[in-house]
Amino acid sequence: MFSKVLIANRGEIAVRIIRTCKEMGIRTVAIYSDLDRSAMHVRLADEAYSIGGQSAQESYLNTESILDAISKSGADAVHPGYGFFSENADFARKVQSTGATFIGPPPEAIEVMGDKISSRLAAEKAGVAGVPGRSKPVKNSKEIVSFGKEFGWPVAIKAAYGGGGRGMKVVTGPEMAQEAMESAQREALAYFSRDEIYLERYLTWPRHIEMQVFGDMHGNAIWLGERDCSCQRRHQKLIEESPSPNFPDEIRQAMGQAAVAVTKACGYYNAGTVEFLFQDGEFYFLEMNTRLQVEHPVTELICGMDLVALQLRVASGEELGISQNDIQRRGWAIECRLNAEDPAGGKFTPSPGTLTRFRRPDGFGVRVDAGYEPGDTVSQYYDNLIAKLVVWGQDRESARKRAIRALIETEIEGVATTIPAHLAILSHQDFVDGTHSTKWVEDKLDLANALASESQIANPLADGAGAPANSAASMGANSAVGTPEGEGQPDWLEGKVLREVQAEVDGRLYEVKLWVPDVDSQPGTSNATGNRPSRPRGSGSGAGQSISDGVVGVPMQGTIIKLLVEKGDQVEAGQSVCVLEAMKMENTITSPKSGTVNEIKVSPGDSVGPGDIIMTID
Repeated sequence: MFSKVLIANRGEIAVRIIRTCKEMGIRTVAIYSDLDRSAMHVRLADEAYSIGGQSAQESYLNTESILDAISKSGADAVHPGYGFFSENADFARKVQSTGATFIGPPPEAIEVMGDKISSRLAAEKAGVAGVPGRSKPVKNSKEIVSFGKEFGWPVAIKAAYGGGGRGMKVVTGPEMAQEAMESAQREALAYFSRDEIYLERYLTWPRHIEMQVFGDMHGNAIWLGERDCSCQRRHQKLIEESPSPNFPDEIRQAMGQAAVAVTKACGYYNAGTVEFLFQDGEFYFLEMNTRLQVEHPVTELICGMDLVALQLRVASGEELGISQNDIQRRGWAIECRLNAEDPAGGKFTPSPGTLTRFRRPDGFGVRVDAGYEPGDTVSQYYDNLIAKLVVWGQDRESARKRAIRALIETEIEGVATTIPAHLAILSHQDFVDGTHSTKWVEDKLDLANALASESQIANPLADGAGAPANSAASMGANSAVGTPEGEGQPDWLEGKVLREVQAEVDGRLYEVKLWVPDVDSQPGTSNATGNRPSRPRGSGSGAGQSISDGVVGVPMQGTIIKLLVEKGDQVEAGQSVCVLEAMKMENTITSPKSGTVNEIKVSPGDSVGPGDIIMTID
């Protein structure tokens, strides 16, 4: 078994991996960007090393900086988590070149299955049919138009090296082809460092059902169970559950066997997920994610297994130790992704900011995997997942009710979150009946009047008591940990307090205790708890904010990606004028009125904040 594991990731997945490593007696190494110096995963790890930068490209996608951290730390294994380099064969090989073990599949399997085009071909060779599509990269928008004419509209453009809905665009007609292609390529490049895309027929009312598979280096492979991930927005999952509702067991068995066939066909080992679309009693191979999934906890709860621990054992060369007949699935599990997004009006606008309050739910069958605590900042530069709320019940209805109770009990302030949307989804009769699809949230669910901010959600469990004070553990590295008291103190201690401060030496982060001047009583400074200043809750809808008549502002923090108009252009109310990237998602800013573009105050690449003016319209 490994002695020291470096986690090449951040947020909740890094925290989740660190915890399992600690339970197994394995030392952990965190890496951090300039923005993540005081992040939760850094605080929990045994060691932490700076990789610099702010954006993902500058930090968690900076291969040389990560390899340098592996060398400095002496880590003998690297866990990539999900996203970033988790499905990058070149990175896996470079990790192996350092002498460390890459905790994941072999690079060859990543190349075959991580590329969505070659994975379709591999599945076909294994006898598993895919969604009708083109098994080659798209070179220009004419190919999209041609495909649409052949298979019908809409058409799905997908990132060949992506997943999680990143870099996916739906084209409803030929006039959208060029813009959608460029947008998909930008997102794919930003999130996966590759901009290749391919095409598939876009099914009209499918359910997204995936199979968790596991293989070892000795040729063994099993499927652990399915997860239904049909509650989505922007092709990204909101709620996942296992098992899947209204899903015949004969289809389940056939899908599981198909998933294992695909796994064995590419010589795969470690954790993987084979994804399918299910419609009208038929299932189609979609893709294989060559990594641990965000939603893996629902499988853990129904199977009673720690999948990260199994990853570590398999990566160290051990056999799975279980056969297909050993798998027993009990009860029902539901996971809700608590993202920093404002779901008002169904827009799901990114809402970066600092968490001023985070009260977690508790009770039987409730699990929270979080990457943040009060005082931590959800940055515009990274994924906006704050935490995953996962519940278990003896059956689907008990799990559903437990999820609702736990969501109501959860309190997050400082940013908008998806909690109100989760409550609307879980309470809807379509979800209760299990008749929803991947398009249901955006096409059928009415979120206009069903939502409220977390602070406005009625909590039947509340007893009127005041909110609990922040615990010392949640205050971060700058908390005051003592003050000089008593008589006989040396003069140099007068007016000073003992604090934990951070120091970076040769890229490695250390925490030391120093007596420093007590500035708590001075105006404009932090108080003794070390709480960081908060910002208002995000409230933008994705459209341009009309700060005053004719002035267009942005509703969120982000980076200007593309200007869609020029000075002097005539625009209509509601017309797209700018593309803004926030939290790896592209958001279209629209004009609040009709008129002529009088002035443009930004350029592509500029960073903007909530309320910043980008142009004026006369």
